[in-house]
Amino acid sequence: MTDRPAGPADRPAPVRTRVTDLLGIDYPVVQAPMGWIARSQLASAVSRAGGLGIIETSSGELDAVRDEIVAMRTLNDRPFGVNIAQAFVRDPAIVEFVVEQGVQFVTTSAGDPTKYTAQLKAAGLTVFHVVPTLAAALKAVDAGVDGLVVEGGEGGGFKNPRDVSSMVLLPLVRSKVDVPIIAAGGITDGASMAAAFALGAEGVQMGTRMVSAAESPVHQNWKDAIVGAAETDTVFLNRFSRPGLRALRTERTTRLERDEHVPLTEFGATRDLYFGGDLEAAIALTGQVAGRIEQVRTAEEIVHGTVREFRQVLAAMQTYV
Repeated sequence: MTDRPAGPADRPAPVRTRVTDLLGIDYPVVQAPMGWIARSQLASAVSRAGGLGIIETSSGELDAVRDEIVAMRTLNDRPFGVNIAQAFVRDPAIVEFVVEQGVQFVTTSAGDPTKYTAQLKAAGLTVFHVVPTLAAALKAVDAGVDGLVVEGGEGGGFKNPRDVSSMVLLPLVRSKVDVPIIAAGGITDGASMAAAFALGAEGVQMGTRMVSAAESPVHQNWKDAIVGAAETDTVFLNRFSRPGLRALRTERTTRLERDEHVPLTEFGATRDLYFGGDLEAAIALTGQVAGRIEQVRTAEEIVHGTVREFRQVLAAMQTYV
């Protein structure tokens, strides 16, 4: 991505899609809800830039999450969301928790969309569900979600063991549903955003790109590893078990790559990796798009640069029309 720092005077014009209209944001660029990472420091920077920051719950630290939501309102006056990661947050009161925080937008993931959608919708929230397959997308739409986050298998984090690339999954889901789609997996710049829109998306979600952002709270060692990674420097773990995982290639993950089952205990000392910089202490969830990230940038540079390049790519494609 080629870009320069953007100040208020040269903020890109808004991009209007059903996603931006539903969420009340300027640009359909959403930050993924990575555990321990997607907190106010990063999420507020994304929202201030005109995208949508999301606060995570997958860490399970709901008291800390509550504090982060409070902090979001002191750091930022723009919309933001919260993710409910159902496999990691089993508190039956999670919906009440989210509603009490005054959140207006929620993504649900890692579980059954019928579990919380009706309750969240009844409380007046906008709900998108994260899906890795067409069957999951159809089930979520039947459950009444407002939209989908369609997540290709090249993305980092917890995956369906039978992963499907965004190039196949996005147009397949779009051909079968009418709700707004946010594309996730392999998104890092305006070119990949334009490709996602060509395949049927109306917004994009960035995970690995945001892990490497200047405002990301993770240790510089992880950011440097992303910047230095080749496109082949991730591994897929638990191919024959659940949950599937895509992670940065390290000595630890290379050893685990051939194991039929990787227990979650292999995450080891997560904080030592995330915040201490020891890349062998746990599993650094990272997408294949790390191979395209060449520099740490601010959230504003990422969001605004993506929008500018998106428009440049669309304009250049008119040559072929």
